[in-house]
Amino acid sequence: MDAVAKGGIVTFNCGPDPITIVMTATAKVRNTNKLLVLDGGNKVTLSGGGERRILYQNTCDAKQVWTTSHCQNQSTPKLVVQNLTFADGNSTGEKTEGGGGGAIFVRGGQFKVVNSVFVRNRCDATGPDLGGAAIRVLSQYKNRPVYVNHSTFGGAPGLGGTCSNGGALSSIGVSWTVLNSLFTDNTAIGNGANPKRKGTPGGGSGGAIYADGNKFTIKIAGTVIKNNHANEGGGAIFFVSNNRTGTLRIDASKLTNNPSDRFWTRGYPGIFFLGKGKPKVTKSKLS
Repeated sequence: MDAVAKGGIVTFNCGPDPITIVMTATAKVRNTNKLLVLDGGNKVTLSGGGERRILYQNTCDAKQVWTTSHCQNQSTPKLVVQNLTFADGNSTGEKTEGGGGGAIFVRGGQFKVVNSVFVRNRCDATGPDLGGAAIRVLSQYKNRPVYVNHSTFGGAPGLGGTCSNGGALSSIGVSWTVLNSLFTDNTAIGNGANPKRKGTPGGGSGGAIYADGNKFTIKIAGTVIKNNHANEGGGAIFFVSNNRTGTLRIDASKLTNNPSDRFWTRGYPGIFFLGKGKPKVTKSKLS
């Protein structure tokens, strides 16, 4: 945790064998850092022990130091997590910025995920707009996309994430570029959708990915999204651009067996889409 606060390039000197480090508190990024790279060398698992979020960055959190007058749109910190496994994170009950982000919560700066694995993470089970059992992201610098590359979310039965919305990823007004990754066995377990139906707590959309807001983009390429589930809409992807300016592109990917119990967009199995035109799907299989 001290190394995270200091920033820079952080590696782990834990010997040649794989190791699991169970966090006793959430590691928090100081906003005075220009760059933080967490590199696990493909040997380190950071675990929330089923009790806490693992990693937190928020440029608008005064406790982590305000560094600009425009905290929601600043270029740093640049946070990169790579060659790491994030397991058993749990942000249930966290209220800051609306909660979510069972393993990682990020607001502001810039964020990238490379060659990492996320298993058994979770966040609150109900709520109309919170989400991201693995990752929740808000307010990226100049709406530059969050990059996710060669990473796995779930991977096998019993390893997926669970949250009200977004069993893996969740965001509001944030763009994503997801490359060569795998999403399986993640679940949006809320009910009542967003806005929530009368008499329900809300949630249940985006089995793997939940994205809401105004103008944002999602590009998915070389990626497999399968066996995810949403109690409401978007068993694979829930995409709502409120002002219908956002775009979704899927290229050279497979989306299969991602049931949506209540609603989806006709002709796009596993997807609920409200945005600019229609999703652009090339060289991909949706079933």
